[in-house]
Amino acid sequence: MNEKSPGILHTFLKLFTDIRPGEATTAILLMLNVYLLLMAYYIIKPVRDALMLEEWPPEIKNYLSAAIAVLLVFAVKLFSSIASKFSRQHLITWVTLFFISNLILFYALHLGGIGPGAMGIIFYIWVSIFNVIVVAQFWGFANDIYTEEAGKRMFPLIAFGATFGGYSGGKITDLLVVPLGTFQLMLVAGGILGICILMTWIIHKREIKKKEQKDIQTDRGKELGKIDEEKPIEKGGAFRLVFKKKYLLYIAFFVLLLNFVNTNGVYMLDTVAKNSAIQAVEAGTAGGLDVGQYLTKFFASFYNIMNLFAMFVQLFIVSRIFKWFGVRTAIFILPVLAFGGYFALSFGAALVLVRWVKVLDNGLDYSLMNTTRHSLYLITPRIEKYKAQAVTKTFFHRAGDVLSAALVFLGTTFLAFKIENIAMVNVVLILIWIYLGVKIFKEHKRLSAQQPPMV
Repeated sequence: MNEKSPGILHTFLKLFTDIRPGEATTAILLMLNVYLLLMAYYIIKPVRDALMLEEWPPEIKNYLSAAIAVLLVFAVKLFSSIASKFSRQHLITWVTLFFISNLILFYALHLGGIGPGAMGIIFYIWVSIFNVIVVAQFWGFANDIYTEEAGKRMFPLIAFGATFGGYSGGKITDLLVVPLGTFQLMLVAGGILGICILMTWIIHKREIKKKEQKDIQTDRGKELGKIDEEKPIEKGGAFRLVFKKKYLLYIAFFVLLLNFVNTNGVYMLDTVAKNSAIQAVEAGTAGGLDVGQYLTKFFASFYNIMNLFAMFVQLFIVSRIFKWFGVRTAIFILPVLAFGGYFALSFGAALVLVRWVKVLDNGLDYSLMNTTRHSLYLITPRIEKYKAQAVTKTFFHRAGDVLSAALVFLGTTFLAFKIENIAMVNVVLILIWIYLGVKIFKEHKRLSAQQPPMV
């Protein structure tokens, strides 16, 4: 591909974002990388949900969040330590290989006779850690490649790969769960993750070659020696980075509130869906499926619809919002729309309404809000792109789950909460969420003004 003069691919991509000559190949490769990564995750995710809900009530998913948050403290510290010892491509390789080996181990445990009850809890905890770590390290990698200006243009296109990968993973699960079986899907996901490692190395080598050529052309090669992208990330505690800088702390608590609201919504959907599955099986209207199979197909269908919506938003709306209104304004779109959705649910939580509110909530989260969150780190130093983003995406993200678990426990045990009451709590939380968005808006504006001019 000759990137010096715009070709057919470049012209096609111009329909979706402001892409410039020389940018197409890297953007496509990164989009393919995150496409495969999210495909693997969305093969795993319905398996996780089915294993949990087949044997356990929906409340257990929320209660496990406390254990996950504690484990993530250690996981983030380990990740931060590893990141200070390995270059970015080796960091991603070893972390991903670790998760692939885990999938093989889960399959072996299944062959050894571990039932869905015990497996459901263990696998749910593992998936919750796997998801946030691998996604955080990918976006740290992408942030490391792009400047703020280029990232704001390229991230909407790259993130389309994530939403399309989620849709593809759901379709693959829907098609293969019957002929292959639930646990065999773990091996399919592991194979896809192996391809992701290869994609990372291709992108890394290509970007290093481009940078070396640029340094030679500007007579900087001899001065720099080994370029930063080939070095390990600077030393420094991930949690300390977040707590010493207001901007990072605002983002961290913004993500916490986002996931608090989202997880409350997941509990609402799980509860209504399981009740519907039990009723369908008892009434003989489940098409011969048992409760586990019914739920697997329900969630696969739900994720497909959600990801179709997310793909549309990602492909046709996100880049235009960034271009016309900016990243700072994009912060507020999901909270405002979620406020309306959960306010409606507070008056009556029928399955159809809960399902579509969660399609809106998750779809905008995985498209517009996902791209916006990652774009907020474009103005931060390299160490913050990897470590601070990782601790926010892991610990603070899951802290929202813990708070949701506490809410569900108190609400169902002592307060006789109904689904409608949970929805009203979300309405209040979203108002706080919007306030944090205002604080991020102001800090981002201040820090952007301090950025050095582009060379």
